[in-house]
Amino acid sequence: MTQLSCLKGCFMLTRVCLGFALLAATPIWAQLESTPFEIPTQPTDEAQMLTPPPVSGEAYPTTVGSETRSNYLAAGLNVNIAYNDNVLGGSTNPISDVTYSISPAISLDKTTLRQHLTLTYAPGFTFYQHTSALNAANQIVGLNFQYRLSPHITFTFSDSFQRTSNVFNQLYPLPGGAISGSAQSPQPGVVAPYAERLSNSANAGISYQISRNGMIGASGTFTESNYPNPDEASGLNNTNSGGGSAFYTQRLSSAQYIGVTYQYLKSQSNPVTAQATPDNAQSDTQTHTLLAFYTIYLNPTLSLSLSAGPQYFDITQSLSLPFRSWAPSAMASIGWQRSHTNIVASYSHTVTGAIGLSGAFTSNSIGGSLNWQIARTWNVGWAASYSSSKSVSPSIFSSSSGGHTVSGTVSVQHSMSEHFKAELGYARLNQSYSGITLISNSPDSNREFISVTYQFTRPLGR
Repeated sequence: MTQLSCLKGCFMLTRVCLGFALLAATPIWAQLESTPFEIPTQPTDEAQMLTPPPVSGEAYPTTVGSETRSNYLAAGLNVNIAYNDNVLGGSTNPISDVTYSISPAISLDKTTLRQHLTLTYAPGFTFYQHTSALNAANQIVGLNFQYRLSPHITFTFSDSFQRTSNVFNQLYPLPGGAISGSAQSPQPGVVAPYAERLSNSANAGISYQISRNGMIGASGTFTESNYPNPDEASGLNNTNSGGGSAFYTQRLSSAQYIGVTYQYLKSQSNPVTAQATPDNAQSDTQTHTLLAFYTIYLNPTLSLSLSAGPQYFDITQSLSLPFRSWAPSAMASIGWQRSHTNIVASYSHTVTGAIGLSGAFTSNSIGGSLNWQIARTWNVGWAASYSSSKSVSPSIFSSSSGGHTVSGTVSVQHSMSEHFKAELGYARLNQSYSGITLISNSPDSNREFISVTYQFTRPLGR
């Protein structure tokens, strides 16, 4: 107990210092998000069009310019010690514990004149000092591939798989992962903070430049979120969705693009604990969205995108009459990548089958991140997200009429040498969803952490 008391005292001091930093950042949570990886650092050939963020399906980069590299093989090991103040969801008396995590990782970046491939694999092992029943293994796999079939035809594919034992093992901002300027990106939802969760998100697309200033394209997307241990996520739903989209974009000038995109998406949710919910509580949501968009590249590393249009949705839920209606949909994103600073942010308003809940919801979500290299060996990182969901068809079989999720993290990184890096950080998650005991009994989770990473990189093709 003496060791735990000392760690608690140390981490409480960390929370006080970093908590003020996160609180100070709160007023601008509603302002950040996006930077397409396709923005070149060198002037482009005017004859070759870019694929604007609203239709690219790609996430914005989050590293500062000085960290960007290509054609390398990297491997490393991260050791993390964290103090968590609420490790048992659903309990009215939160239980705190100290966790120890070991996470090896390997990544590959291969770039040629016609293709760009990045692959990352990071298994992990988390051990709890007192609640050892929560000990778990984690897996994170990421793949991004771009191939230029011809000077005017490009194929892209991305896939992200995560097996996590707690929400803090996921990539920030929580719980939606990477930030994108596309309406195809998964919408945030409610999650069980300390439960095993399997999630996967995949996207494949092709674009064809049909003229000097015209481009068409199509893509398909699939997302899935499942809880394999029902007792850990009582009251929540397993969710999967799939769909496709098509777009046309016109280049007005070297820096301005306009266009239109159509997207079809079908989402299905089923209760995690079927025995505690009527067998017919499954819900299906279909949406048809037509968006006009505008993107301007204010300079090679700064872009702004706006999208807006009508959305038609069709909801089917057992023992309830189908519900169909129209609603507006909109999205905005901005990204700025400099040699020592990276800022990305986005906002979206749409109707969706929210992750973790039954039925369809009007979702408003805001997310963003900031990475700043304040000195040669010092970096400051910040990320935050806010999402609110309101049911568009209240039903006695819905797990919740809606709610909100707020999450954020702030950290300081120091490179001690070419291969060693230390990080100190604080993360917070707050969820409020009526009717879900797992969340309402203990809506807050806080985590202070210290980690040390060893990494080495080897160039390829040399």
